[in-house]
Amino acid sequence: MSADRSPRFAGETPSHSAARTSRGAQGPQSRGPGAVEVEVRRSTRRRRTVSAYREGDRTVVLIPARMSEAEEQRWVRVMLDKLAAQESKRMLGDAELADRAEWLSEQYLGGRARPASVRWVTNQNTRWGSCTPSEGSIRLSHRLQGMPEYVVDYVLVHELAHLLVPGHGERFWRLLESYPRTERARGYLEGVVAAGRLPHLPAAPPE
Repeated sequence: MSADRSPRFAGETPSHSAARTSRGAQGPQSRGPGAVEVEVRRSTRRRRTVSAYREGDRTVVLIPARMSEAEEQRWVRVMLDKLAAQESKRMLGDAELADRAEWLSEQYLGGRARPASVRWVTNQNTRWGSCTPSEGSIRLSHRLQGMPEYVVDYVLVHELAHLLVPGHGERFWRLLESYPRTERARGYLEGVVAAGRLPHLPAAPPE
């Protein structure tokens, strides 16, 4: 499941970046959860637009020079999620999803959760995933397709944990603590649910 290293969002090339860069932000990896190197490049030529792309083993985020540190951090998170979502959208078929589940089980559950089948389904509109321990089957809602990889991974780990612990008691949540992006993924999914209940806002005026 290698990442596409080509630019994902239109914007300036590195040669157009401005005076200050910053490194070391945290973001999702395409080959598994964890931290990747992020370089922020500020440009005096940019007024409002933000863009990002993969460059080797790091992610470059291009922002206007006038942005505050808080705005910088917020946009880094937004752009990392956008990149991860586009990569996730085309990476995982059913076979790859099963491979991913096996990898996640080894990484976070000691390899103890061994599903018999893992697949996408289109009939789950009120749940992100489901598990039938007696059959060893895991099903993920197609609505997850296109979301950041760490979110899909969280739902997979959640359902894998149900192969070991059926309910949502203390032991179950202790298992999920092994996955380092649990809180971030839950926050993302809660945001998706909340956004679905909001009225559509008018589009922003063109720049």
